[in-house]
Amino acid sequence: MSGRNRSLPGGLLALAVGAFGIGLTEFVIMGLLPQVAADFAVTESVAGWLISGYALSVAIGGVALTAAVTRLPRKPVLLGLMVHFIIGNLLSALADGYGVMMAGRIVAALCHGAFFGIGAVVAAGLVAPARRAGAIALMFAGLTTANVLGVPFGTFLGQHLGWRSTFWAITGIGVVALAGLALLVPARPTGDADRPADGLRGELRAFTHPQVWLSLAVTVLGFGGMFGAFTYIAYTLTEVSGFATGTVPWLLVLFGVGLFVGNLLGGRAADVSLSRTLVVVLAALTVVLAFFALTAGSQPLTVASLLLMGGFGFATVPPLQMRIMRYAHQAPTLASGANIAAFNVGNALGAWVGGTTIAAGLGYTAPIWAGAAVTLAGLGVLLAALRLARRQAAARPAERELVASA
Repeated sequence: MSGRNRSLPGGLLALAVGAFGIGLTEFVIMGLLPQVAADFAVTESVAGWLISGYALSVAIGGVALTAAVTRLPRKPVLLGLMVHFIIGNLLSALADGYGVMMAGRIVAALCHGAFFGIGAVVAAGLVAPARRAGAIALMFAGLTTANVLGVPFGTFLGQHLGWRSTFWAITGIGVVALAGLALLVPARPTGDADRPADGLRGELRAFTHPQVWLSLAVTVLGFGGMFGAFTYIAYTLTEVSGFATGTVPWLLVLFGVGLFVGNLLGGRAADVSLSRTLVVVLAALTVVLAFFALTAGSQPLTVASLLLMGGFGFATVPPLQMRIMRYAHQAPTLASGANIAAFNVGNALGAWVGGTTIAAGLGYTAPIWAGAAVTLAGLGVLLAALRLARRQAAARPAERELVASA
């Protein structure tokens, strides 16, 4: 046990490096779209499919690929997923046409959901039960760091050395993450502690628990509201708040700082009280979004709202991931991957709702109001889930430990 504890920080670091590379792959393309579109002679809207295609592949891979590997030991699976990630980015770096570029994006995206889903289970298993949400937050810190530091640097690199250089750099990060996972993540047993005895059938059995489905709904709505507001934030900042276009990247870095801090604090708070953390964070996020929509015409208040929106938005991630793993505790791998897919469904839902409000002529603060409404709906589902859990705990003694630990 002592040897395992000594290797723990390194194992979490390796997971965070992998998360950083994957987050960079997902988000950096946004700053490179004009170059990619010009190089492949496609319109920017067609180039934008490289983003939507990636998100759809994440949602599919998060469930399908995780289901395919449920019988396998988790560490080798993580290594295989990272190889998959390297190949996808290598294809993008070498792409001689739009079709190959899209193929590279899809290959890289398919491992995204499974890596975070399985990685969250591994991270939680490396620490004592009282520190599991914090361990998940440390892994996801790689994703938030990709927003704060990786995306601006990757965009800068692509602008000065060509967009392919960014994907070469991401490929290199993947190689580093692969080596770190191989060397620093402890080998897991291949028995019951590492995988369910019934394989996929056992993993699917977790979905008979109503709290698993309710947790997925809270993820879609709670996270989707924030992302819907964020999707059109550049228009809000320039058209409503009056910021110059050149200041938008720096404001997004500030938003990324909020993501980073909120993710870590949300993980720590969830280790103290999972349910209370989710209720407080979702309620606070709803209030922050409404406040942002009301005060978007003020630049100082907009800056504060951006920081708080990022902070409370990503403070939901560790407890949302921990909640579904807790209720699927006997077979958490597929449920964890499904929750990663739910985050991406929430992204798509939030973006669609926000776009609908703009198309209806409601203005550039409308997506923020819509985001507040969607997040409030997520809070409502959570409160209903907590009431149901208390009733189930009263009726079934087996549920009492789960409710008490939340």
